[in-house]
Amino acid sequence: MRGKRFGTGLSLAAGALAVCGLAFAPAAAAVAPGAATVDADCGTWGGGAATLTAAQSGTSATVTLTTSAVTAPVALAKDSLVSQLTMVKAGGGTTVLKGTRNPAMAAGDALEVGPLTGTVASGDSLEAFGGTLKVTAFGFITITCTATGPQAPGPFVFD
Repeated sequence: MRGKRFGTGLSLAAGALAVCGLAFAPAAAAVAPGAATVDADCGTWGGGAATLTAAQSGTSATVTLTTSAVTAPVALAKDSLVSQLTMVKAGGGTTVLKGTRNPAMAAGDALEVGPLTGTVASGDSLEAFGGTLKVTAFGFITITCTATGPQAPGPFVFD
């Protein structure tokens, strides 16, 4: 009986510590909206609608871009593309997000790059319109895309 009470007390203490840990844990940063679309022109590689998905952890931001308007010309290995997304800040200047992350893609698959990472400050408002996306494959094939209008529903605002 005594062992049972000790076990119950220990369980209650562990539960109380867990609740306290949650109460004092730092709040996760948020970005709004979490996703946006933009129409892009990628020159001879094509163009059309692209989806940007953003996330934030502290001062680190990530953006993943997917579009079926531009497709892989040949099979591409996982993490074989070098990508750089330059976004325009509302108050002036730019923020650059970079990375070498991409899924494996067969010839004809929709282009997907990211998550691309960069640094943001609280309150930063970033817009793809006015910026560029550069994707390099095999070290010498570069696709440059520019937005033809503002992203919808609006720029990414970081917490």
